[in-house]
Amino acid sequence: MTDYTSATVTSRESADMHLRNVDLNLLTVFDAVMQMQNVTRAAQVLGMSQPAVSNAVSRLKVMFNDELFVRYGRGIQPTLRAKQLFGPVRQALQLVHNELPGAGFEPEQSERIFNLSICSPLDIKLAPKIVEQIKNETPNINVNIKSYLNSNIEHQLKYQEVEFFISYKEFEKAEFHSQPLFNDEVVLAVSNKHPRIKESVTQEMLLNEQHSIVSLDDIGSFSAPYYKDTQLEDLITYQGTDLNSVLNIVSRTYLVAIAPRWLVENYSEQLDIKAVSLPWEKTARPCYLIWHESTARDKGHLWMKNLLSEVCQN
Repeated sequence: MTDYTSATVTSRESADMHLRNVDLNLLTVFDAVMQMQNVTRAAQVLGMSQPAVSNAVSRLKVMFNDELFVRYGRGIQPTLRAKQLFGPVRQALQLVHNELPGAGFEPEQSERIFNLSICSPLDIKLAPKIVEQIKNETPNINVNIKSYLNSNIEHQLKYQEVEFFISYKEFEKAEFHSQPLFNDEVVLAVSNKHPRIKESVTQEMLLNEQHSIVSLDDIGSFSAPYYKDTQLEDLITYQGTDLNSVLNIVSRTYLVAIAPRWLVENYSEQLDIKAVSLPWEKTARPCYLIWHESTARDKGHLWMKNLLSEVCQN
């Protein structure tokens, strides 16, 4: 008869022994090189010599049996394996750091890089303000902002490849936390030369027009809640990649589009379009700040969350 308890203990002891043979200090080097994409800058951040960091990278390659980094221009570029490792390694290091006595976060001294994803068209409204606010508050913290989304956004948040996501859409899974930032009013965008729609629109008129939308296949589609599986879906004539292209089409045709009021008014003179109130009771579209529960005790993450909340709510 097999002694499963004994087998489990032996397996655990083997795993522990393997871990003891690993220099965990190498993981901090990996994290810094991944963030800096440059060995020299990583050495400066770590307070190490460049040869020492290069040596650590060579040992990391052996540890993970992968090149991890390849030369790219004047810097280096992570391999696919390095990208896969970055999230779990960063999360593990952060969990350990949070439990250390005196662990804190001083934004004035920090050189941390935060990664944000902001869905279109919110990036137009928020990205400049976020960049300016961070520049005003701290000289060394940097932020990378991506305005495009992919189906892997949940994975990116979980493993801190992206720390925050600003979107009109909440995540249903309990492991993701969200905070409402503000409400956008949605309106109907039409050309000033539209022959039928002038100062107001009825539901019947909406159902007799051709519509321009953000593609329903786009994971971050602003238009999806209003068109997918609704009466309006059969009226779609044009599907674009973002609301900027959608409004551009509206300006040159008699197509109409549902969009945030601030965006339509922002382009009203440039594109010769106008915002017409929709004939609906609910025209508010909430915007959310979203993050993963694994970052809850990260003091730097908390500082950034407060900054984003302040900027966006103002």
